[in-house]
Amino acid sequence: MHKPHIYAFADEASSKIDGQIAAMKRNGLDGLEIRTVDGVNISDITLEKAKEVRKKLDDSGLIVWSLGSPIGKIGLDKAEFEAHLDKFKHTLELGDILGAKNIRMFSFYIPKDKLAENYRGEVFDRMGRLIETAKGSGIALCHENEKGIYGDIASRCLELHETFPELKAVFDPANFIQCGQETLEAWEMLKPYVYYLHIKDALANGMVVPAGKGIGHLGEILSDYLSVPGKSVTVEPHLKVFAGFANLEQGDAKLDDYSYPTNDAAFDAACNALIEIIN
Repeated sequence: MHKPHIYAFADEASSKIDGQIAAMKRNGLDGLEIRTVDGVNISDITLEKAKEVRKKLDDSGLIVWSLGSPIGKIGLDKAEFEAHLDKFKHTLELGDILGAKNIRMFSFYIPKDKLAENYRGEVFDRMGRLIETAKGSGIALCHENEKGIYGDIASRCLELHETFPELKAVFDPANFIQCGQETLEAWEMLKPYVYYLHIKDALANGMVVPAGKGIGHLGEILSDYLSVPGKSVTVEPHLKVFAGFANLEQGDAKLDDYSYPTNDAAFDAACNALIEIIN
């Protein structure tokens, strides 16, 4: 297994950019999939703030691999989409300043209790407009499978990638588990389109756990994905932080193996779990 470039959603360690930098350096990571900056969503920061963040990362020898944006994580209201398109244009500007190669995005929430297939035309129209807007930016659009959106299961993700060849895939095993999608089946369907992975595992009940501790087949998927060099992954902990953990009796503290006393502890556990698999 070739070692990948490893990035992270370091806002799960700290809301502050300085704390995120410290967490990445502590774990020997290459950089950031940047989602929030000092408590503000990445798509909402100013251009001036982006320049400030870029300098701090440059000084630390770290890069922004991807913008963990909320683009496409809205419903299908037409008026809302027009405003969302303006946010997307701003996000592209931020990506240029931050030196990001990629923007993580989604394929729109489907109305509750409705069939996703009935909204295919509307979803694909909006996806097409986003892709057209990004042309010439030098930034790749990367679709993440997410519960409740059009591309939540592998077959609909495949439709998106076959229709839009320039759209790259972010493969998130835990999100597939939470949608009832078997991950090895999803991997076989989507691996020709997968650009990078979100390292996140889950139990059958949907609870997120460190990589390799759930039913996501992370070891098998990573072994296949990392059979060639030059690949990239992003650690996305999503682990449970229990602030009262330290005050529990030792015996009680063992009741839940996947609760952590601090955000930093949860972040480090997620990073260590990945390292154990790839080493």
